[in-house]
Amino acid sequence: MVDYTKKVESCGDTVCVNVETELSSPLARYIAESVAVTRKLGPDYEPDCDNLESLLQRLEKERFHLAVLGQFKRGKSTLLNALLGAEVLPTSVVPLTAIPTFVEFGNTASALVIMRTGEAGEAIENASASELRHFLEEYVTEERNPRNQRGVREVIVRYPSSLLEKGVVLIDTPGIGSTYRHNTEATLEFLSQCDAAIFVTSPDPPITEVEVDFLHRVAETATRVFIVVNKADYLAETELQQAVAFIKRALRELAANVKQDLFFTVSARMGLRAKLEGDQSLWARSGMEVVERELIDFLASEKMAMLKEAIARKAVSILSEVGMQIEFSLKTLRMPIDELEQRMSLLREKLKELEYQRIAQLDILEGDRKRLTAFLEEQSAQLKNRARSALRGVLREAVRGSRAIDEEKVRALISEQVPNVFEQELARLSKELKEKTSETFARHRKRVDEVVESIHRFAAELFDVEYRPTVGAEWVETKHRPYWVTHEWTSTLSLLPEGFLDRLLPAQIRRRRALRRLEREIESVVSQNVENVRWPTLQNLEETFRKFAASIEAQYREAARVTNGAIEKAYSKRHEQVEAVESEAVELESSLQQLAELRSKLEAA
Repeated sequence: MVDYTKKVESCGDTVCVNVETELSSPLARYIAESVAVTRKLGPDYEPDCDNLESLLQRLEKERFHLAVLGQFKRGKSTLLNALLGAEVLPTSVVPLTAIPTFVEFGNTASALVIMRTGEAGEAIENASASELRHFLEEYVTEERNPRNQRGVREVIVRYPSSLLEKGVVLIDTPGIGSTYRHNTEATLEFLSQCDAAIFVTSPDPPITEVEVDFLHRVAETATRVFIVVNKADYLAETELQQAVAFIKRALRELAANVKQDLFFTVSARMGLRAKLEGDQSLWARSGMEVVERELIDFLASEKMAMLKEAIARKAVSILSEVGMQIEFSLKTLRMPIDELEQRMSLLREKLKELEYQRIAQLDILEGDRKRLTAFLEEQSAQLKNRARSALRGVLREAVRGSRAIDEEKVRALISEQVPNVFEQELARLSKELKEKTSETFARHRKRVDEVVESIHRFAAELFDVEYRPTVGAEWVETKHRPYWVTHEWTSTLSLLPEGFLDRLLPAQIRRRRALRRLEREIESVVSQNVENVRWPTLQNLEETFRKFAASIEAQYREAARVTNGAIEKAYSKRHEQVEAVESEAVELESSLQQLAELRSKLEAA
């Protein structure tokens, strides 16, 4: 992020505002001017300045995350390269590994590998497109990094593309339906963190049952899903029309939750060639022009419009609170001292109630935390039972009808299923726990808003100040960089090898002993993996509740500061600086007028 220092003309006064965003939009300018006016009020208003400046940072930081999905060899990477206008991402005849590639804007082409440990790995700077592609091949292709032996979590690519400069972050994901079936579950878990998804298919061969099933599940998870039929140049026009009609019919019949109007037919290969050759006519014929203009540009601008609306609403709320504080100060400076002290006494009693409410709510929150922890433990036990049952089912199928058991072959079959079983269970557990936590926090947020509003309203009525409802602290959800499911599932069943003496036993006894060994190994694998799910989930739950409790504390403190801080400060000044009271009141009235004008501009922004 870049630091910008701007001279802001605010109602006749030139002040210097440090903000971490470019003051290019009216909304950003109005908020920056609000920071300037509020900062002049003194250190007691620094929390309000911080809140306003955080809004400016949100404007600059927010990105539009667009995941590109599809079955192996449908042309996802070629589509992304066409959008970038260069052959940056590797394309391969074998599956890529389960490693996401984030492609965002940079002034020069570069890439950074992030390891599973969270540490930075290898990097490349100031690269050409081909150098960047060769670098990526070492980490995201199955050929160079089989089964992700290097332990890579993700790769961050920065590239000087005009599309990325608009705030779009493209995310290349592993193909479904390839050798590694658990990649599908990882992809589904990942989708809820994205703003939209492009599902890439092609007419040759037509859409498969695996794709339709995956797409149906994607539509239930992602906010928006867009269908792109790639490789339009592989078929004659008549054949292409038949294939597209078939795909649309299949979607209507088997994936009714996917909207048909979000449908594009393109040739990513032709589009890439058009970009490389600078042929705008070919770019249009490829269909990629429509994808870029109608899909990505529209979505990015739509999301930003929603973000700006939320930020403007919050900025108005902050200025309303600042205005109330100023009016409290003015009333305190000019009200007869006896009347003032009576009202301050009533307010202090009300603030004691606020403290009781805070303690009581935190006690209830602690009880909710314990209940959700118990739920997690219960679900972990059920997870163990389901996983055990699923893997034992694989074992039964593997040995059905055989007198002798090839233990190594059976172990390989079971090991292959371990990631798939646990990805599904982890996704289910995460979803249930998230829903319960969200419901719990929603109740507490509602209670906080009710209590804070009652305090603000009481103080406003007590001091004859206009009350303006404010926006609660949880005003908009800002998504962080989408994460990828990177769990290392324990799947090696080779703890109890067959003993030498077993080979001398009758076949029936050897079979029973082999089954017992395999069942014990399944139990060990299940226990290890369940604990690998339970422990980090518990830690995350504890941390989430800790942060939420801190948020509740902060909101109660803020309510007390807004309603009482300015009053107590002005009351002290009446005793300490009697001669300066009126001149300060005049300055406060001027600031109040400036903020009222800025609030009106923000409401209209």
